[in-house]
Amino acid sequence: MGSLPHVVEDCLGFLQLYSDGSVSRSNDIEFKISTIEDNSVTFKDYLFHKRFNLFLRLYYPKHNSTKKLLPVVIFLHGGGFCFGSRTWPHIHNCCMRLASSLQAVVVSPDYRLAPEHRMPAAVDDAVEAVRWIQRQGLSLKEDPNGGDAWLNCDVDFDRVFILGDSSGGNIAHHLAVRLGSGSREMDPVRIRGYVLFAPFFGGEVRTKSEEGPPEHMLNLELLDRFWRLSMPIGETRDHPLANPFGPGSPNLEQMKLDPILVIAGGNELLKDRAAEYATRLKELGKDIKYVEFEGREHGFFTHDSYSEVAEEVIHILKRFMLEFNF
Repeated sequence: MGSLPHVVEDCLGFLQLYSDGSVSRSNDIEFKISTIEDNSVTFKDYLFHKRFNLFLRLYYPKHNSTKKLLPVVIFLHGGGFCFGSRTWPHIHNCCMRLASSLQAVVVSPDYRLAPEHRMPAAVDDAVEAVRWIQRQGLSLKEDPNGGDAWLNCDVDFDRVFILGDSSGGNIAHHLAVRLGSGSREMDPVRIRGYVLFAPFFGGEVRTKSEEGPPEHMLNLELLDRFWRLSMPIGETRDHPLANPFGPGSPNLEQMKLDPILVIAGGNELLKDRAAEYATRLKELGKDIKYVEFEGREHGFFTHDSYSEVAEEVIHILKRFMLEFNF
């Protein structure tokens, strides 16, 4: 008689992977952040991927203070590929802040989570979210009254930006590589730039910041667990999905990429990987900027999007987006 399945990975007590491959998730998460009410923004949910029952949340500023067409910002949440949802308070608050402060239509898609759905599932789902926006744009092209009412006026499909936080930043990188510069296959959607907040990259060789002191909410053991749970079974942290400069990763030298902005905190475990990513791409001639906030830890913007330092981030994002204000 075989032994009963036992836990082989326990992630924060909310996610257990068993020896037989089954997974147990707890939705009883007590959030320390409350949802912020912002009457300047309205939002609603859409089913964008029927096959996998995936929803996105669309945020729309009630008053267009710019009197111009509104850019589109796609926000990809973090969570080590294992956690997160558009409905989580800090993710919702972050998108509200982006919509109101950037005067942009913000799209926040969910994606399939690991270990039930290992990478590249999350990247594939992010592509589908972009395609959903494309379908809206194509409907409007064929019929001015087509598409969703929220997207049939004041929306500039020619100015789309993809923002990714942590694992969402990793996904944003892979979208940039997969779609290439200009993203013409997504017409009328035109992606103009990518913003990676402390992208969750990995590698077998440790960095100095990874070996440094743990953060308040993040440590190296947890990062490694996320990789074990999210990478294809049997793969290492040098897999191309984890390490953009690993031995099996695509050569980015000849690849045309849209402009990229990388933002990280000075006390992040992931800081060195974010900085190296920016440095390597800069050496390859890519249009990339790196901004580091001294003394800040992982998620400093997304977990407190209405703070004083968040205001600085907003100004940086505005400058980045203004470069494409045609």
